[in-house]
Amino acid sequence: MRIDVLGAVRALRDDGTPVDLGGPRHREVLARLVAAGGRMVSTDTLVDDLWAEPPVRAVGALRTFVAALRRAIEPDRPPRTPPRVLVTEGPGYALRLPRAQVDAHRFEDALARARRTPAALTDLDAALAAWRGPAYADVTGSLWARRERARLEELRLEGLELRARLLLDSGSGAELVAELGAHVTEHPWREPAWGLLARALHRAGRQADALATLRRARTMLVEQLGLDPGADLQRLEADILQGATTLLPARTVWTAGVRLGPRTTVELARTLALAGGDALVHSRRDRLAAVQAAERTGDVALTARVIGAYDVPALWSRADDPEQSRAVVAAAERTLTALGADGPAELRARLLATVAVESRSADLSGTERERAGQAAREAEALARELGDPALLVFALNGVFLQSFTRPGLAAARDATGAEILGLATRHELPNFAVLGRLIRLQSASALGDLYAAAAHARAAERLAVSTEASLVPVLTGWFRARATAARSAEPGGPSAATAAARYRAAEDALAGTASMPGLHRGLFALALLGLRLLHGRPAPTDPALDWGPYRPWAQPLVLLAQNRVEEARAALSAAPEPPLDHMQEALWCLTAHAAARLGEPPIAARAATALRPARTEHAGGATGMLTLGPVARYLTEAETCATQG
Repeated sequence: MRIDVLGAVRALRDDGTPVDLGGPRHREVLARLVAAGGRMVSTDTLVDDLWAEPPVRAVGALRTFVAALRRAIEPDRPPRTPPRVLVTEGPGYALRLPRAQVDAHRFEDALARARRTPAALTDLDAALAAWRGPAYADVTGSLWARRERARLEELRLEGLELRARLLLDSGSGAELVAELGAHVTEHPWREPAWGLLARALHRAGRQADALATLRRARTMLVEQLGLDPGADLQRLEADILQGATTLLPARTVWTAGVRLGPRTTVELARTLALAGGDALVHSRRDRLAAVQAAERTGDVALTARVIGAYDVPALWSRADDPEQSRAVVAAAERTLTALGADGPAELRARLLATVAVESRSADLSGTERERAGQAAREAEALARELGDPALLVFALNGVFLQSFTRPGLAAARDATGAEILGLATRHELPNFAVLGRLIRLQSASALGDLYAAAAHARAAERLAVSTEASLVPVLTGWFRARATAARSAEPGGPSAATAAARYRAAEDALAGTASMPGLHRGLFALALLGLRLLHGRPAPTDPALDWGPYRPWAQPLVLLAQNRVEEARAALSAAPEPPLDHMQEALWCLTAHAAARLGEPPIAARAATALRPARTEHAGGATGMLTLGPVARYLTEAETCATQG
């Protein structure tokens, strides 16, 4: 069965025959549940949405409508068998249908795919052709329906314009002149539509008509709105007059040195970022330049789209370039302020998700961390309300990166990773499917479930082949080294030397990637320290080891290994609390171990307090790349020392 709401509300069986849904109220109940996108709608909300002034027996009437709809939708359901489509959930009802069986959801998903890749143009064509009239056309007078109708109509117009842009970018589009002419006549305030019509005319060899179209747009905007055309229309007019190469079909291979607009630049940067390595470094630089160029245009909506378009999956909680991240966050916050609380929900959600993703927890002050967490929650709430899977996985990426607020949250991160993976798999978002697998690998590693972590590693590697995610085998290589280190402490396991060699090979592979955010320095040294602690040996003292950002917490143990006890005590006292990132459990365990060795009860007590919520986890396991062994071992040491104070 499928349900259509892009026009009058209807339901069709698999053979195309219509389902008798009953009267207008029955169809409105079904439509309201469709609009919820699978989420539960409470009985109270349904009553308020159905009646401006609910009758005395409104709840009973609602239940009657639901019962009739269930009989219509599942006519063959045996008596006393729970419904599978229109289900009771908590204090209300929910519609459980795959998104592909609802035309509005198919349209939204096709539009989301087309935003990401031109190859999805065929799906977008089919989804646009499915519109039979205004959405929820026969649900009149309901506020919820008016809101949803307006939202979907805005997406339809965006879809029409995106389709035209993709065709023009591909080298065709001359045949769009009549279609776009009708579009701008019906929607004269949509500046992008005027630009598309001018491009189509130019593609058809009608340069004079293209310039006349832009002059008409200018006249209308100035005379009726008192506004000058935006920067995009002005630039297009100049390009047509000068015969600029930017009006030629888009090249399939990008060449350095070509001047691109901010929107094109950030889309290219997003594509390059997924390759990792040097491409990631360059893409982040170009992304910031695109943001700054967009801001200079003064077009708030353009700036918001440019900032929010860089939805590159992010796994690590330490930024590669904190200054650049802060600049992006500042631009996002300025744009949020300019949009205002009533600005388009999708743009606000993408900006908030950007704030959450770019505000890596290891680099934040307390106030910044609080704001980043708030942004993550708001982005998630907006994305769920909008029902956009691509937007939701981006928002959940921010939720994940803001989930390092204290030790012991591996299970919560696993739940986020599972939702990202499920959404990405169902809605064909392969890069986020990789992210979901890697989050689940890290979480299983933190929980000591190496079997599950290994399964996620294998699945991530299979996905990496099709997504060309070259960094995945680097990360899974580190995981296998971490697993070897854990087994080396078990009877009959591999030797510590074998584990050290695995870590060295993983480090060499990491160095070969040229760049990986937050993982340049210190990882190998920390992994060796963890391996030695697993075997009850002192810290490595090789002066050539690079401890990177982890030196303050490793230094006391290195000094102890050199019998420099008082220096070790001073280093322990000077060490700050570990940053709230992937390494926090590991660094607290180093603090606990050093405090116990040095007989420092107050420091041991602080470490014990921090580590108790992580009692069942493995130190360093949250990285999926190294291990110091069970947190419980270090917690016991710290608690024993603390009681001796």
